[in-house]
Amino acid sequence: MRTTLRLLLAAALLSCLALDAGAWGEPHGAITQAAIAALPSSERARLGDEAGPLGSRYCVIPDEVFKGPEIARYAMMDSRPGVTYLVNLHLPGPQPDNYDILRYFMGKAVSALQSGNVADAARYAGTLSHALEDWSCPAHVVPGDNMFTLFQQFLPPPKKMRHTLLHGPVEKGKLKVSLSGYRPALLGATVDEAAFNLLHRVNAATVFARSQTVPIIQALYAGNSNAVTAAQLKAATRGATVVADALHTFLNLGAPPLDARALAPLQSVDLSACWPLEATNLFFSQSTFFSKPYWGHAEMGGVLDGTNSVPIRLRVEEKGRQVLKTFDTGIGAGTRCALTYLVPPGVYERFTVLAGLHAGLGAKGGVEFTLLGDDRKLASVALTGDQPAHRFDCDLAGVIRLQLVTTARGGDATFNYALWAEPRLLKPKAPPTKR
Repeated sequence: MRTTLRLLLAAALLSCLALDAGAWGEPHGAITQAAIAALPSSERARLGDEAGPLGSRYCVIPDEVFKGPEIARYAMMDSRPGVTYLVNLHLPGPQPDNYDILRYFMGKAVSALQSGNVADAARYAGTLSHALEDWSCPAHVVPGDNMFTLFQQFLPPPKKMRHTLLHGPVEKGKLKVSLSGYRPALLGATVDEAAFNLLHRVNAATVFARSQTVPIIQALYAGNSNAVTAAQLKAATRGATVVADALHTFLNLGAPPLDARALAPLQSVDLSACWPLEATNLFFSQSTFFSKPYWGHAEMGGVLDGTNSVPIRLRVEEKGRQVLKTFDTGIGAGTRCALTYLVPPGVYERFTVLAGLHAGLGAKGGVEFTLLGDDRKLASVALTGDQPAHRFDCDLAGVIRLQLVTTARGGDATFNYALWAEPRLLKPKAPPTKR
């Protein structure tokens, strides 16, 4: 009797978790259907009769895992045996966990399609779509505050909504999602590469969804349903583009050969556009702040001068003389600052970057720039503000964690405006295409 009672209580608890972690609900179908409609007709044909269910039933599989094992198995992972309800399929977690989820369900969908089992492929693709849609849903992107109970302390509700749990109202509604004119992008030549690029695509969608959360809540407080729908639709449309890319990639990996022209843009990745692991939940927490030369954190795409972001500018040696050069991509940092990035195994061959002190702001500084691969030193150089930038070109064989570290080395630390310019992950050179 006690055993039965414990099982019933456990089931009830898991059901509550399922409700709390929720989902877009009805908009899941609208988002997935828009993504499917954006696919080329030849790819929709590969789904055949499974295209309809993918856009209506399979995209909500993670919400229906308690209906039975035949449904639940498409939302479970081998690495978590016996776990029926995976919270991270609904709420984005740490980047390594999210990457594992994307790689697993993309891999299952691709393998099933390659074996000719379109039904299973579509179901696993539905679970993958669901995760991407929830990670880009405004109701799911406030870390640790899924019901907005903390949020309401900062944005107090009107009296009539004082006791309303906002998760449901923030995500519910009827949306008409369209990706007219959108052309899905291929995300990789392998599952590992595709999951890596998909991770950074959905990271950007998560951040975008956060920008719509306050407008939705303010519109709910004001009783303005049109404004609620408008903000929801912005996030849903952004999420639909990510799902379209994921479905396009899975369908191509499952039915090669791949288009060499579509693969060409994937030969390198701009690391400065990726969130480092130190940016917990895609923002820089207080623990990542440093005090030299300013009170702040690493700046993606620039360097902080007080409260202003200024362009990345380095002294570079060209043809035996120093010239000043401005870069469009890079990372600004101070000392000491360590930035750690995921690297998918076996995908990228080398890492290149120009490291140096900002020309002007870093004139009197002294910084040691170090690259670590899984805590192993790959390369290091110490530079002063009057020296030209140093180019690193490192072998990434076996590396799955790449770390960029800046440390004070002589000089005046208040001038340690350290820069990593054009940091790129490079794949092996592609063989020439046949004409």
